Amino acid sequence: MDCTDPHLSVAKFFICLLLVLLQASDAASQSCSFESPVEFEENNNVGDVVTTISVSPGETITVTDTKVPFDINGNQLIATKVLDREETQTYGFAITCTLGGGSISKTIVVIVLDVNDNEPSFDKDLYQENVEELSQIDTVVGQFPATDLDGPLLYYTLTSESEPDAFKLRSQSTPDILVNRPLDYDKVKEVRLILKAQDTPLTSPPDGPSFTATTTIMISIVDIDNRPPWFEPCTRHPINEAVICQNTGYNGTINLNEQETGVLPLDPGPLYAIDGDSGIKEEITYSIIFGNENGLFEINANTGNITMRKPTDVVGEIVLTVLAAQMKNIHQLATTTVTLNVQVKSLHPPEFQKARYEGLITSVGSMAMDLTIKDQPLRIIATDEDYIGVGGINPHITYSVEGSSDFAIIGGYLFLTKNLPESSLSIQVVATDTSNRETATAALQVELTSVGPAGEFGIVDMAALGATLGVLLFLCVLVIGLLVYRMRRGNAAWKKIQEASMFRSSLGQANQKEGIQYTNEAFQNEDDKNSTGSGGPEGRSALTSWDPPKPVENIPSEEVNQSSSAQRRTQFSDNASDSGSDRADNEKEVKPILTKERRVEEGYKSVWFKEDIDPNAKEEVVIIPENGDEHSDDDDEEPSSDSRKDEDKHLQRKSPKVLFAETDLDSGLGVKFDDPADDSENDDELNFHL
Repeated sequence: MDCTDPHLSVAKFFICLLLVLLQASDAASQSCSFESPVEFEENNNVGDVVTTISVSPGETITVTDTKVPFDINGNQLIATKVLDREETQTYGFAITCTLGGGSISKTIVVIVLDVNDNEPSFDKDLYQENVEELSQIDTVVGQFPATDLDGPLLYYTLTSESEPDAFKLRSQSTPDILVNRPLDYDKVKEVRLILKAQDTPLTSPPDGPSFTATTTIMISIVDIDNRPPWFEPCTRHPINEAVICQNTGYNGTINLNEQETGVLPLDPGPLYAIDGDSGIKEEITYSIIFGNENGLFEINANTGNITMRKPTDVVGEIVLTVLAAQMKNIHQLATTTVTLNVQVKSLHPPEFQKARYEGLITSVGSMAMDLTIKDQPLRIIATDEDYIGVGGINPHITYSVEGSSDFAIIGGYLFLTKNLPESSLSIQVVATDTSNRETATAALQVELTSVGPAGEFGIVDMAALGATLGVLLFLCVLVIGLLVYRMRRGNAAWKKIQEASMFRSSLGQANQKEGIQYTNEAFQNEDDKNSTGSGGPEGRSALTSWDPPKPVENIPSEEVNQSSSAQRRTQFSDNASDSGSDRADNEKEVKPILTKERRVEEGYKSVWFKEDIDPNAKEEVVIIPENGDEHSDDDDEEPSSDSRKDEDKHLQRKSPKVLFAETDLDSGLGVKFDDPADDSENDDELNFHL
């Protein structure tokens, strides 16, 4: 129907117009269709298609807002520049769709999608934080977050080279640093931490691009007042988390009845204390709390120096107890002792007996031998004239080798304590008087030869030792054999020695005067088993079997000498072999006696001596027997005068003489037997010294 026909009625005209409007509305609803909103990633290329618009044939599309980075290419919406989500996250703009004579406007929304293209970052490259020592676990040190333009979610890690377990993170996504264990200021004063932030989960390898950032956190440990003062020097002992500083005290010496001027010198050094908390270093005050009852000493409250106020008159030790306390916190305190030895003033220092000692050492542990005195150990002695009353020996002197621990001096003798190579060493020996710290030094030259561990010998050494011992054993056996042979041959001579020894013992018991006067006092006790004339039934002395002697004036001197020796020699020989038979034959009691008077009554045997002998004249002491008959015990009848004279002449030729060459019987007696040539097995004269 043509709505422009002039002959058209009014009614037909309105019907025609309604049909045209309905047709135009239906066409508009079928053109310019698209999705909205549209998602488009950032960091795109120019000309990339954002979305495609559906249009009808002959329909055109235009972008109404020219400020947006988009345009129409045909029926496609394209980007005209590179989008950045960090700048604009969403775009909304209108487009116009034109079809025929009509147009319509529609709105498109473009959402820019994020791409991980930014690194996280911290506000600072270095953070400085403080935390008190011994802080409790989980104490917060600080918060150290990083930022990322691509998003707020980051992941953290914490590392430390010096103290790996001292601190920790609250969690991987929360950068709060906490105390993981208590720290001691004296052990750790500063901890360096490295905090790392990552914009992707902590997986390996990460999905897609991953960026990280790091920062340094320096944590300083702050000292707190948790320790008392420490007297120096001291030995530190860690006990769990605490530290104890042990001081052995101080020592000094003062002279009796003398007041020291100035500060008293102490060992191992001046008295002083420090704050146990070295990071605080609080000032210390000193005082004497015990041992100064008489007010002899005074201490400086600020320095700890001790001085004397007056002298002391008592020898011995004075022990002072000194207190050190902090000025601000008096509850932090410590005590020590000061021992002062009161002594008599030394007038002379120690002095070595030699300026130079020379010794030889051959093995570890052996004693050094003196090179200047043959076969004598090296003796290192220092004397002190203050002890002259006891030979200069100061009991307070100790010895040491200066600068060497390879030697030890024990009792003045030098020993090697370590295995050293053969060499010649020049060292110094020091003598120290421990009572007053006075010292003396002397040079020491030590020759080390064949030094090795004591007791170690080689095969050659052992073989040589065995051969030497074998030769010595053979010689010993040979000597013993010769001695046995000579003893058997000289049996009579040994009996003579026994006779002389018994006789000497009897003489030694008498009181000796000048000129040697012998009496019978030692022979008047019948029970004296040790006297020459004593004896039991099994062992009666030869003197008890002698016949009563004739007066000494009736016998010539030479005859007396020879006959007495022969008689004693004969009697000993007979008694040794026939003692049993003699005792059986002799029923009478025989009493020994040594007297100056002649007694002729039956049952007594007499021995006569010269009464006065000049020791310088070396007179012979002669035993004068009454009867020379060797078998007198077997014959009860008195021999005739003629036969007795013949026997005396015979004894004069046969009997040996017993000679005592020395007058001092207590210090040793020389006995000499002079045998006739025909009575001995050889012509040699036997001379024995007891």
